[in-house]
Formats: sequence, C-alpha cells, structure tokens
Amino acid sequence: MIESTIRLACLLEASARKVGNVHPAANFTTLKYEDFVRSAHAAAPAIARATTSTVGRSILDAVNATRTVCEHNTNLGIILLLAPLTAAATRGSIRDHIGSVLRGLTVEDSADVFAAIRVASPRGLGDAPSEDVAAAPTRPLSEIMELAAHRDSIAAQYTTDFGLVVDHGLPVLAQYGASFATNWERAIIELQLRLMAQQPDTDIARKCDWSIAEESARRAAEVLSADWWETAVGRERLAAFDAWLRGDGSQRNPGTTADLVTAVLFVAIHAGVIVAPREAAIDEHVSRLRQS
Repeated sequence: MIESTIRLACLLEASARKVGNVHPAANFTTLKYEDFVRSAHAAAPAIARATTSTVGRSILDAVNATRTVCEHNTNLGIILLLAPLTAAATRGSIRDHIGSVLRGLTVEDSADVFAAIRVASPRGLGDAPSEDVAAAPTRPLSEIMELAAHRDSIAAQYTTDFGLVVDHGLPVLAQYGASFATNWERAIIELQLRLMAQQPDTDIARKCDWSIAEESARRAAEVLSADWWETAVGRERLAAFDAWLRGDGSQRNPGTTADLVTAVLFVAIHAGVIVAPREAAIDEHVSRLRQS
C-alpha cells in the first residue's frame, strides 16, 4: 500500500501541467517526462522500505535505483522528503509521528544521505562551510539539515516537522476531497502556485539568485489573484508565468516546489483527505495530451 501511494504521488506530480516543470507536453533538453515516470517506478520500492531506523539507507537505495534508469537527477528532493514521511506513515498518522522520526535520525543516516547526494549530483550544490557532503558527516541528519534550512526548503522540512507540507500544502488539497479524483490536475497546479507564493523556490534561488526566486513567488501570487482557472486574464497570466519560467533554459525550473508538491500528495493520499485517481486514469490523461 505504501509503495503504491509513493508511486501514485510521484506520477500525479509529474503528469500535471505545472508551470516551469517537465510534464507530458513539455520536456527539457536533457530531461523528459518518461525519465520521471521511470524514476518513480524505480525509487518507490526503496522509499517504501523506510522505517524509523532506516531513513538514510532508504534514501541512498532509492537514489541508486533511480540512477539505473536515468543518468540525471530527477528525484533527489522527492526522495529526501518521502523517506521520513514514509517512516512516519508506517507508524500511523504522519502528523503525529513525523517529529519523532526526525528526532531519531542519526549520524549514520547523514552518511547515507551524503552518499546519495554525491550520486545524484544536483546542479548548483556548491560547497558548505561545515558538514559539506564531500566529507564525512559528524552530526545527526536533522542537525545538518538545520544548517541548510535558511537556503533550502527541503532541508527546512526536517527542522519544522514538515510544516510547509502539512500545515500549508495539505489544506489546499483537502478542499478538493473526493472531487480530486476528477479535478486532480487543477488541484495540483493550484497547490504548486500556492506553495510558490508562500515560499520562494529555493532551487531557483540556488541556480539563479534570491531575487529571481522572489520574483517567481510574486508572479505566482499574481496568477492566483486573477482566478487563474476560471478567467481569460488568469489563464493568460498562467501561460505568461510558464513562459517566463522556461525562458532561460531550465534555470528557473521550480524544482523544489515540485518536490514539495509530491510530498503533499503523498500525505494527502495516505491520510485519506483526497480520493486519488487510478494510475490508468493518469495514463489516459497523458495519452490525450500527446494526441492534442
């Protein structure tokens, strides 16, 4: 059950036509939609094995599994988010157990995560003044994530009990409830926009600079204020925002937000606050996009 929830969350995120991201109707030069599909299927079994004592190992195993099907980094952020969430889910309510999972992380988890980051080799990683991934870690994983929390929204989730995911992202999907099954693309795009407006995308900040990330947040808020799904003005703003994000190659790709979207989807499906479509329905959606 956990494995299928992980896979479904990954496939839903990749298949929705989110602004600036790869999806069935928009590829990057080096990354295609099929890379994310293969990565979801490869990583899900390893992530699903995460328990309170094996978070780091599951992250490393999932990254290694992904590398066998794709030579580029498609899902490091997703794996870093989903492994501790999965460990919490195996104990019951994610909201109730995520804190104890994070507080139980060890130096050994840090070593496995450092190895996973070296394998994935994300763009714009740079060097850290302390606890750099090129060296052996000396602190538990949550403490290391705290060092990076000011510049990386994924690291920040480890220091806030996944506050952005649970407290801000989950209510966006919860309002759809059972209707999510037929309105999932709209819901996911809205979630992406609301997360970007709430927190400037730190992947954009890392690859460009903080001012560009702040501009992306402002533009996301402008799309939302224009009733983006219902009005012509809103749809025009959405298209213009998408074009701007894609205007510099993939440098302004909001990759961190996409990872957070996947995490919210996982929590929402596991908690039963939405009714998710079947994988076959996602495949039908992709086929329609390819034929149009």
